[in-house]
Amino acid sequence: MHPTLFEIGPFVIRSYGVAVAMAFLTAFSLLYMEAKRRGFYADKVLDLLFCIIVSGVIGARTLHVLVNLELYRYNLPEIFMVWRGGLAFYGGLISALFASWVFIRINRLPLWETADLVAPYMALGQSIGRMGCFFNGCCFGKYTTSPFFGVLFPGDTAHRHPTQLYAVLALLLMFIILRLAQKNPPFSGFVFCLYLLLYSFQRFFLDFLRDDTPRYALDMTVSQIISAVVFLSVILILSFIRRKSCIGSRI
Repeated sequence: MHPTLFEIGPFVIRSYGVAVAMAFLTAFSLLYMEAKRRGFYADKVLDLLFCIIVSGVIGARTLHVLVNLELYRYNLPEIFMVWRGGLAFYGGLISALFASWVFIRINRLPLWETADLVAPYMALGQSIGRMGCFFNGCCFGKYTTSPFFGVLFPGDTAHRHPTQLYAVLALLLMFIILRLAQKNPPFSGFVFCLYLLLYSFQRFFLDFLRDDTPRYALDMTVSQIISAVVFLSVILILSFIRRKSCIGSRI
């Protein structure tokens, strides 16, 4: 674990902040190049990316603070220190989806085609960002006696599941699957819905190994509860889009 990469006088360069910056830079650079290759509103995509970054970070930080309110209620300035870690993905997803929907409507972009284009690179960015979680020591897993998967973090006396690295691999695999799905999607919106299905599925089961967040109903985390709702909702949305696509093709 290396939360601090190096210090330059009063300036501290943190691994989490660097990883998040690399995640945005890598994912959005590749997305922009793909948009240009397709001739798909490349300039508008850049504006959309800025909208996603700002709204996503605000939403992700807000949900993290709300879930971990006891950590911040007596230290309010810490709320704004995002570079130290602490972003809840679903908070960022909800706020970014809403902001993106408004942006897309205002700029009259095709909704599902835009979502399909962006989806794989969201998974790639998350994969890179999770490396920051590993170096920062957040999002850690439960204790394990496994000699193959355990990692000894500073301050611990026993090994833990490196759930951050599990997430890195799962999200990287998602990126590959989604890029393959982009080549011949059965209908518009399929790739984005597949992203939501895959993410909610892996997050639901991976959270059983995590040991850093409070648990509520049925011993589940907030993210697990949201994952279950998202998974079931997307199944219904996929059914609706598919039916609508079939009807449209017959007319």
